[in-house]
Amino acid sequence: QVQLVESGGGLVQAGGSLTLSCAASGRSGRTFSSYAMGWFRQAPGKEREFVAAISLSAGRTNYADSVKGRFTISINNAKNTVYLQLNSLKPEDTAVYYCAARLLATAQTPAGYPYWGQGTQVTVSS
Repeated sequence: QVQLVESGGGLVQAGGSLTLSCAASGRSGRTFSSYAMGWFRQAPGKEREFVAAISLSAGRTNYADSVKGRFTISINNAKNTVYLQLNSLKPEDTAVYYCAARLLATAQTPAGYPYWGQGTQVTVSS
């Protein structure tokens, strides 16, 4: 099992920045680097959508087109923590942001991730 805890959400004005953190823990018998980590978001009345993902072993990243150039996913293996830096925020970025984990390669669909955090709210005011 893997436990994920997000933090760092909040209220910010359009054009501002936030950094989200996702701390992983558990007794899966596998090292942190065995996993791929993803960030998803879900706005009210909408489906959960892919934001970004990173393969912890290879360091490969991918992003949704809507956030490319504005958001950056990164890792700190020593702390078993994944970060999502949100810059140039827009009101349409308002959502609950979720961290997710799966073994090995990244995926861009929620169904591909068996482990999820509880989510952290990001609200961008215009």
